[in-house]
Amino acid sequence: MTAAFVAAGLGIIPGIAQAADPVPVAAGVAEAIAAASTSEGFHSPADRTIRTTLPTATDGKATANATSAAPQKAQTAPTAQAAEAAATEQAALDAGANPALAVDVSGTSYTAHGIELTALITSADFALDVVVDWGDGKTDTFTARGNYELHASHIYDKSGQYQVQVKVTDTANAVQATNGGAFLTPGADFTPHTPTRLLDTRNGTGAAVGKVPGQGSARVKVAGNASVPAGVTAVALNVTVTETIDSGHVTVWPGAGYDRPNTSNLNYTAGRSVPNMVIVPVGEDGYVELFNGGWQPVDLIADVTGYFTRASASGYTSMTPARFVDTREGVGTARGKLAARSAFTTRIGGLQGVPQNITAVALNVTVTEPEGPGHMTAFSGTGPVPTASNLNFVPGQTVANAVIVPVAADGSIKIFNGAWSPTHVVVDVVGYYSPDSKAAFLPFTPFRTLDTREEAYGWPGGRFRAREFITKGFTPEAATGVEAYVLNATVTETRGTGFLSVAPSPYALPAEGEPAAPAGPRPISSTLNWTTGDTVPNLVQASDGDHGVITFWNQGHEDADLVLDVFGVYQTK
Repeated sequence: MTAAFVAAGLGIIPGIAQAADPVPVAAGVAEAIAAASTSEGFHSPADRTIRTTLPTATDGKATANATSAAPQKAQTAPTAQAAEAAATEQAALDAGANPALAVDVSGTSYTAHGIELTALITSADFALDVVVDWGDGKTDTFTARGNYELHASHIYDKSGQYQVQVKVTDTANAVQATNGGAFLTPGADFTPHTPTRLLDTRNGTGAAVGKVPGQGSARVKVAGNASVPAGVTAVALNVTVTETIDSGHVTVWPGAGYDRPNTSNLNYTAGRSVPNMVIVPVGEDGYVELFNGGWQPVDLIADVTGYFTRASASGYTSMTPARFVDTREGVGTARGKLAARSAFTTRIGGLQGVPQNITAVALNVTVTEPEGPGHMTAFSGTGPVPTASNLNFVPGQTVANAVIVPVAADGSIKIFNGAWSPTHVVVDVVGYYSPDSKAAFLPFTPFRTLDTREEAYGWPGGRFRAREFITKGFTPEAATGVEAYVLNATVTETRGTGFLSVAPSPYALPAEGEPAAPAGPRPISSTLNWTTGDTVPNLVQASDGDHGVITFWNQGHEDADLVLDVFGVYQTK
């Protein structure tokens, strides 16, 4: 079977797929969302309350209102304690004020866009009107009386900083208490960036010239570099390892102040140049760090394609992977191989359910049947070809890589073949970024959720069987509004040629003891491709559909092993 057939999902004999035992990851996701979002918030104590005396129509009106607002007393002889309380209340009424009125306000979050507000009101026993101004033009009103603990929640439409204010009004005594603070949403919006090289250890871009030693690291300045602003929370990088002389892996993480995770972003073997898209939080010092997990030195390259900030920009919308370009079939462009050192333009915006006003698109780009070595670059439909590359290939290789690319105003992108020989190109769209999309990115400390080589993570053991699939339940009940997951999928210990497909399941996970649900239609899109003996990673931005379930397909005819690491979510709530 040729690699070309594998990449297309063609020429494969249909088989009967049986779902592996479902592997729940909901608990880990819920904990990760909570840990990622609860660090943000504010607290403004009661002593910061601003008290305001309200105007009254007549000198005695406030007292009259206060008297009418006082609780009605039962027509029985009062006890001594009740008499004392009544006397205290009457004294406050006579004073025409509520001297203790104050409010303590705090706001926290457990989601990308949500705020949980607590207002602790201190007051004498009078009726109170409470207005919460969320800072986005929306308000909620409540009634209270005396000392009161108010809890309220709100979902912002977009990422950003909002001035939250709680206003407590005692009409009876013509006095008002106001307090609040600035709330910064934990989730971040995306801004596309013209692909720009931030690191190249071969020529000293962003670091000293020279290979990164085995078990060594290279630090890359992101914030304040190449027009990436300060305050950036995460960055989309295309990371490439090259000039390899042994096998190993690369891990990208925020660096200073953070422990290096046990997960990997890309794997390499001797003599291969391997790229992979990485979405990684930026450290407080504005850097990220690239760790060479091999024992021999390598060269590392990092190109920025976009960044995330807590300012309103572009949210994310996921899609079931859809094929937009296939040069073998003439889909999306002319039929036939893309010529050497040439590019084609294809439109994404306005087609197959993608709106026109997108700012960037998440792709999976596959090169197949290349006649020589080279690289591929995806970029906006306007402007010159960037110096950055998205994937590298050798003759006869089928290789796929995730790409996040800016989109021109007319909704188009370009694909450039940087080789001196022609090749076929396949492009699948997995999602898009736009001002109207509401899902914000919430990065996690990466954690592993599946490794078929180990009887762990709820996995019963055994390899990823050929022509079969693994279903995994992702979204817990506590994690509402998840639009998509940011994963890193790695296929290893391969014994033949094949490709991995990832798609939301059209079915819910079965209850315990019930038979496994069917998998739904077999996808034709490819997330990553492999040949015998390969270890291949790729970034996956996958929707878990209406049922919180993602299906992973082994589209080859030989068993393999699958490793999944979770890096974050896009969340609308």
